[in-house]
Amino acid sequence: MAALERDRVVKFRWFIILALFLAGCAGKPDRTQAPWDPAKPTQRALRWLPISQQAGQAWGVSPRLITAIIAVESGGNPNLVSKSNAVGLMQIKASTAGKDVWRHMGWRGQPSNSELKNPQRNISTGTAYLSILEHGILSGIKDPQTMQYALIISYANGAGALLRTFSSNRKRAIEKINGMSPEEFREYIADNHPAAQAPRYLWKVTRAMDEI
Repeated sequence: MAALERDRVVKFRWFIILALFLAGCAGKPDRTQAPWDPAKPTQRALRWLPISQQAGQAWGVSPRLITAIIAVESGGNPNLVSKSNAVGLMQIKASTAGKDVWRHMGWRGQPSNSELKNPQRNISTGTAYLSILEHGILSGIKDPQTMQYALIISYANGAGALLRTFSSNRKRAIEKINGMSPEEFREYIADNHPAAQAPRYLWKVTRAMDEI
């Protein structure tokens, strides 16, 4: 009987250990600290810096931000096409960002995949899209660092989704964002953005910017 009781105690202890382990695994994952080395993709992206500088000057966008997005999106490969048909250095979808830029320019239709594989056209289109976001739906965000974070997240996951994370009303969303510090904004996104990859993407782009 004593041996049987000891066996039960041992099994019970292992059950508690297992339960604690599983509870820890079920907790919120750290979406920002998984290993990713930005050095090589950023180095490849820097090959396109002269074009990024030209486009950045034309549209009022930081070349460092453009280069970091290239590093994360394509690793500097101008011919990359994703499964969702995002094309080229800045991984632009012709039917969404491409069409928005064409409309902004007063052009009909959307860019072709061959156009978006051209580094100059791709970077110009991606940079124009960032400018459209900043001076359009995201306008009113006051802190420059917060705006940069908002641009990065919106580039990957949409500005509408970003603002709805704060409020269904655009004006209230902007007011709520302006009431936060950049780090508070970042933490709020990590906790509340509906796209699980949003905080990870923000972390990767800012890490790449640190390399430039």
